[in-house]
Amino acid sequence: MIPPQSTSPPPPPWARAGLAALVEADPDLARVEPAAGPLPWRTRDPGFPGLLRAICGQMISNQAAAAIWARLSALPGALDPAGLLALPEEALRGAGLSRPKVAHARALAEACATGRLDLAAVARMEDEAAIALLSTVRGLGRWTAEIHLLFGLQRPDVFPGGDLALAAGAAHLKGLAARPEPKALRAMAERWRPWRALAARLLWHHWRFVTGRPAGEAP
Repeated sequence: MIPPQSTSPPPPPWARAGLAALVEADPDLARVEPAAGPLPWRTRDPGFPGLLRAICGQMISNQAAAAIWARLSALPGALDPAGLLALPEEALRGAGLSRPKVAHARALAEACATGRLDLAAVARMEDEAAIALLSTVRGLGRWTAEIHLLFGLQRPDVFPGGDLALAAGAAHLKGLAARPEPKALRAMAERWRPWRALAARLLWHHWRFVTGRPAGEAP
């Protein structure tokens, strides 16, 4: 099967160097791009919109998340913390957010608007410190924080071990009998330091290819 052409830009030079190191160290990862095609370089806004989009993607498919995001981002003011707080709940619900996600989106907006969450400061923090601070906001658990660091801040060594698609991709690529649990998946990823985020990108790329799913957006 010929892999579909990606409209995403290629990885930047630092990432391509990291990918070269990964495929040299792990023959399984070396098989991904020859089969699935060049790795698309997916990014998100490093500020409030990127985190808001990550909330949209919690616990649902990429396709459903993309549809919700298209409606939400079209609402006037929704991509600004103060603007989102000014929107009525009915408008947010009408965009497709569940009641819990409305609460999470508002909590994020309030934290940013009041300065309790300084995203410019987050961008300067080490990975674990940034994840810990982001996780203090209601609705921003470790997965959401890791996704933000990986796609929004383009960190090279963040690995969302609780991601189901990553576990499925790893199981398929490694020929495992079942999807590894988060603890086991994180342990597996230790061999990919200091490029665990790039390994995650390869695993997502592999899983989309073998399942025939559209490339879509970042998780």
